[in-house]
Amino acid sequence: MKTDDLVAMLAAGPVAVPRQAASRRLGLALAIGAPLSLAILLLEYGPRRDLLQALFWPMFWVKLLFPLAIAGAAFVMVQRLARPGVPVRRAWIGAVLPVLAVWALAVMAWFDTPMEGRMPSLMGQSWRICAMSIAVMALPVFVGAMAALRSLAPTRPALAGAAAGALAGGVGAAVYALHCMELTAPFLAVWYVSGIAVPVLVGALLGPRLLRW
Repeated sequence: MKTDDLVAMLAAGPVAVPRQAASRRLGLALAIGAPLSLAILLLEYGPRRDLLQALFWPMFWVKLLFPLAIAGAAFVMVQRLARPGVPVRRAWIGAVLPVLAVWALAVMAWFDTPMEGRMPSLMGQSWRICAMSIAVMALPVFVGAMAALRSLAPTRPALAGAAAGALAGGVGAAVYALHCMELTAPFLAVWYVSGIAVPVLVGALLGPRLLRW
């Protein structure tokens, strides 16, 4: 929404705005973007061969659920930042806590691992492609979330863009987890968090350009 449009709307008198407009538009962005991310996974990467077996491993669920927790908190942040004057409150804590939890788990696993096994647990077999693969998976949701924000009225565009990136990064990491064979906490703490951070930084940089009134 542009400033002139907002002024014209206010000058025309009271206009009823649906209370859930931001949530609905962001929900639509997710409903379109997440299946596209899954399609990228299936067409370009493929699910891990032992996926059914992995469902019984606790670390697989850690790898899947911690980015989903970030995405859930980021969704709340984005839909609040999309409306002028609505405080973010403590929603940001919900995005930070999963990261802190994985970092704490990684520290414990690092010191519990013999010296010769520490670097392999950190680097795994796919550290070169992990972060950028997550960013690629995040792209459809990121584009959708930014498009939704452009149709709304964020007054803090850099923060709104970063929150959209956290939403997209969380979804992208969860989708990539269906392919990734790595299960060590140090790997997740470095490379998964780095992959989620990529769209967060991109969103913070593009927000002032794309979401400015």
